[in-house]
Amino acid sequence: MHTKITKLFNIEYPILLPGMSLISVPKLVAAVSNAGGLGILASGTMSQKEALDAIREVKSLTDKPFGFGASLMIPGAKENVALALEEEVPVINFSLGKGDWIVEKTHTYGGKVIATVVNERHALAANRYGVDALLVTGHEAAAHGGDVTSLVLIPRLADIVDIPIVAAGGFGDGRGLMAALALGADAIAMGTRFASTQESPVHGNTKQAILDRSISDTIYTTKFDGMPCRIMETRHAIEYIQQTPDDADMFSTALRAGPAIMSAIVDGDLDKGVQLIGQVQGLVEDLPTVEELVQRVITQAQAIRSTLPN
Repeated sequence: MHTKITKLFNIEYPILLPGMSLISVPKLVAAVSNAGGLGILASGTMSQKEALDAIREVKSLTDKPFGFGASLMIPGAKENVALALEEEVPVINFSLGKGDWIVEKTHTYGGKVIATVVNERHALAANRYGVDALLVTGHEAAAHGGDVTSLVLIPRLADIVDIPIVAAGGFGDGRGLMAALALGADAIAMGTRFASTQESPVHGNTKQAILDRSISDTIYTTKFDGMPCRIMETRHAIEYIQQTPDDADMFSTALRAGPAIMSAIVDGDLDKGVQLIGQVQGLVEDLPTVEELVQRVITQAQAIRSTLPN
């Protein structure tokens, strides 16, 4: 299945792993790239040494294209991007900041740049910077999706930019892939779905919680980490956001959120931790390998396409 995105990144399938802190680690990134998609390494709050080690570990696990993701508002992110540029990572994905300098430097070695956006203003700005593609995050997504659903956001942005779009937020199977293509996207990014695979580092207890939850068992709030954010609905998550003062500043709220995220992902403790999760959790019914999942998505999408009228 070939699209503008598969051609742009020299990958086999229009499926991406987005950069999710503590989840999009080298093993999972490489597994997605080896399966024919594009894995994006999450740098999160990594030190420069951790970021460099992670990049080199991915390179040791795959000879396929992969990406490096950074949220530019996080302290140290720009320095980590500079390391990724020195290592000539094939794809750089930035969010929450102005990335024109990333475009210029990445293009000098033939790399490509994805900007993550949630609205028209940011999409148009990124397009002006000269990025190669947009990762468009709809309301359904885990963590920091916008307030407009993928169903509306993707076709709108496809109308106003002239670069390929990767659709994120609500995508987890072949039906979603075909829907995204029909809406004007050229690929999908699956966060929650890839987090629920054998290669994912998410703790087994939390993976089981994902299997047990429905599409309705999420909370979208600004009182978790200071930005609009989607999290798994649990008793502790409800208590957590109730304890966040209405006038709490974003910096202190984000600092408080870090340990909670780690408790959920690393320790599997949802009595102390909070899991970032998308509404697509309600479509997750098993924990396949990455290779099995990618092939399942493509097979389902092709089957759907074969039934459509000419």
